[in-house]
Amino acid sequence: MGQEIARAQFSNTDFDLFHRRLEEETALLGRYVRNGECSSRGPITGFELESWLVDSEMNPAPANAAFLESFGSSLACPELAKFNVEFNSMPQPLRGEVLSRLHSDLGELWRKARTTAESVGVDLVAIGILPTVPAESLNLANISEMNRFRALNEQILSARRQEPLKLDISGHEHLSVEHQDVMLESAATSFQIHLQVPLERVLDYFNTALLVSAPLVAVSANSPFLFGKDLWAETRIPLFEQAVDIGGFREASHGPLHRVGFGSGYARHAISEVFEENFQHYPILLPILSEAPPEQFAHLRLHNGTIWRWNRPLIGFDPDGCPHVRIEHRVIPAGPSIVDMIANAAFFYGLVEAFANEYSEPLIPFAQAKDNFYQAARHGLGAHVVWKDGEKLPVKPWLLHELLNKARLGLNRLGLAEADIAYFLGIIEQRTISGQTGSEWQRRFIAKFPGEFSTMTREYLNCQKGGEPISRWPL
Repeated sequence: MGQEIARAQFSNTDFDLFHRRLEEETALLGRYVRNGECSSRGPITGFELESWLVDSEMNPAPANAAFLESFGSSLACPELAKFNVEFNSMPQPLRGEVLSRLHSDLGELWRKARTTAESVGVDLVAIGILPTVPAESLNLANISEMNRFRALNEQILSARRQEPLKLDISGHEHLSVEHQDVMLESAATSFQIHLQVPLERVLDYFNTALLVSAPLVAVSANSPFLFGKDLWAETRIPLFEQAVDIGGFREASHGPLHRVGFGSGYARHAISEVFEENFQHYPILLPILSEAPPEQFAHLRLHNGTIWRWNRPLIGFDPDGCPHVRIEHRVIPAGPSIVDMIANAAFFYGLVEAFANEYSEPLIPFAQAKDNFYQAARHGLGAHVVWKDGEKLPVKPWLLHELLNKARLGLNRLGLAEADIAYFLGIIEQRTISGQTGSEWQRRFIAKFPGEFSTMTREYLNCQKGGEPISRWPL
């Protein structure tokens, strides 16, 4: 979905040709996977960070064109709304002092980006949902000037027969609104973690990423407020799911197959099953035809980019041109601080490595992993989950007494530096002990200063600039 397109209108012939090429590439990928013709490199890490541009009143500032022109880096690109920007990392082997390097690299990139933002009269903030964003700002006047975004909006509305999108979220409070376009999606920003592993292990790691999504979203929650309402600990989850609410073929909009969601099940035999499901069950949204050979998987990759599973397999290419499969873990929100985000990544890498290598099958049924995820997104560290043997566990002691130890074992197995393991998992431990996730800090602030969302966002931004982990932020 990162590529620009030449036009936003399509004919039936475009859809038919795209369908044929997608079918060919899906079959080809299946053969590649069965024959072991994808990369055996890894583990390799990377990330994407979506962020907000804000004005002096902490309202969204639609200035990404001016920001990107001034920033002048291939590591930054526009997002759906003019007040959002995405930053990307270079892939790195997941070993040694990689966590320190990621922290340093993201910190330096962020400092340069903040300086650039200030030079064009705005500021930059990483937060799952900007608490000050008004519904009226989420309109097509603020869509980024790219054909692909306008085409996406048109195709989604067409799939819905022009019916408005509806948000209906019940949490601490209740929010029910209608919206006329896909710009609701731009209110949800993430810190997306990428993990490339050898083809022969990617099935286990993908399933394990689903398994550990619940503790990751619980400990990283940073999006309690939307349009002045206190909703879920991680409101970004239901917001994104409802902002692009279309399903599969044959009027399946209310069935299990949604464009944004947790998925339909574990992959059973091969990771290519996910791409086969894409082809069989999801209508084509953007039939952008490519002249690239089938081995480049141009149509398969674009189609996959319009299906937003919370854990999504991606096809990429190694420096030597060999195709690889990597996992994109999308459950974690942006923010609160740079060090918090790297700690979240460390926790994810450690848990996935430990569980993928300790157990040959997922520990709990898929339906339970899915339910755990939504319970954790809704209640954060106050959630209860069901774990192996049907045991119901409160999340907080589960993190402290089992999962942190698992993550430590996993990071040690990867050969990461001991000092990094202790430092970044220590941040997760202190956040859990204090109970102060980004979501809880925001809730405590508004409990103390009701309705002061601009003041809270300014204080949040100041604390973010200070660089301390969220567990140390004062009110």
